[in-house]
Amino acid sequence: MADADDVRRLALALPHAVEIDSAGFDFRVENKGFVWSYPERLPGKPRIIRTDIAVLYVGDEAEKQALLLGEPDLFFTTTGYDGVPLVMLRLTEVSVERLAELITDAWRMRAPAELQETVQDG
Repeated sequence: MADADDVRRLALALPHAVEIDSAGFDFRVENKGFVWSYPERLPGKPRIIRTDIAVLYVGDEAEKQALLLGEPDLFFTTTGYDGVPLVMLRLTEVSVERLAELITDAWRMRAPAELQETVQDG
């Protein structure tokens, strides 16, 4: 089981990753978001920042669908993210080891090539 502190620790361990001021967590590399708290929007109610759910950049629709179909207990999406390469991850359902993999993959898809070379596969 992972939590927001794990997200923070893992994201900040990556080269040039910075945390943007937010009500939850929001990490970027070279001004491109790769993982952040889920801003839940319910009809007629104010937005709630969910720090138990991480939004991850996944690169493309094929990867998104593979995650959603392959591990529905971990990943989900909403209509607001249709056509966007993002998935939501239930932190309470993921191991810290798998979370590290997912955050590193998201970072790699957003970081410039010269930074990617500095991170070893784990």
